[in-house]
Amino acid sequence: MTPLANRRYLKMNGLGNEITVLDLRGSGHIVQAAEARAIASDPRSRFDQLMVLHEPRSPGINAFMRIYNTDGSESGACGNGTRCVAWALFSDRDMASGGRQGNSLLLETAAGLLPVWRVADETFTVDMGAPRLAWEEIPLRDPFQDTRYIELQIGPIDAPILHTPAAVNMGNPHAVFFVDQLDGFDLSRIGPLLENHPIFPERANISIARVAAPDHIELRVWERGAGLTRACGSAACAALVAASRRRLTGRRATVSLPGGDLDITWRESDGHVLMTGPTELEHEGVLAPALFAGAA
Repeated sequence: MTPLANRRYLKMNGLGNEITVLDLRGSGHIVQAAEARAIASDPRSRFDQLMVLHEPRSPGINAFMRIYNTDGSESGACGNGTRCVAWALFSDRDMASGGRQGNSLLLETAAGLLPVWRVADETFTVDMGAPRLAWEEIPLRDPFQDTRYIELQIGPIDAPILHTPAAVNMGNPHAVFFVDQLDGFDLSRIGPLLENHPIFPERANISIARVAAPDHIELRVWERGAGLTRACGSAACAALVAASRRRLTGRRATVSLPGGDLDITWRESDGHVLMTGPTELEHEGVLAPALFAGAA
């Protein structure tokens, strides 16, 4: 029987971004893609991202996190999920071991370290690190020297539906299209085509963004490996970085998604991007053994 059977999980959300938190510290088990898909198949444990906690790899780190998308693929970053993990660590004494200091945590993913601060009972700030902006770091297939504008469009050449996005890596690849109005774009149709475009060797998160004011961005996101989402923290960070680089906004803005608002700051001192937003616990559950009968 899989070690995941009868494991406790937390079903949470960050602005409606569905998050499932699973603590596997001490088990040594690494979730396989088929197991992640099995967890996502149950309406009670369904997720946009599955945040799996493992033993810390270095002193002073609370946990190493693996992040899975609905399709079982792994992601290097999930800001909304990281806030949910922080809530779990602060709320559960059994989960909170490993070096927590006051109102701060230090988490780690394959993309690097993520410092987190609690600013209110259910609100957290995540240091998402510095954006990677060079074409080979994002990565892109073609050597664009200016990733504020890359040559990509969808639709007729003389009247494209979307064109010339900015490209940013915030732990995962993002393409941000700036538009005058968000209405009229069917991301459920356009998103999969752009996510899997050959220009993105590792696929990409696809966003359409409207700059409503120098400190306000409206955003809709098709998330790599998960699809349409009510919120995506790393996409909100990428949108602010892209808008600031184009001088459409300053270095701080409220980013409004269908699920609510995130406060994003691109810090000048070290180039790190800070994301602040809420979390919500929906329920606690146990993974039924029957879920994994066909997972191999």
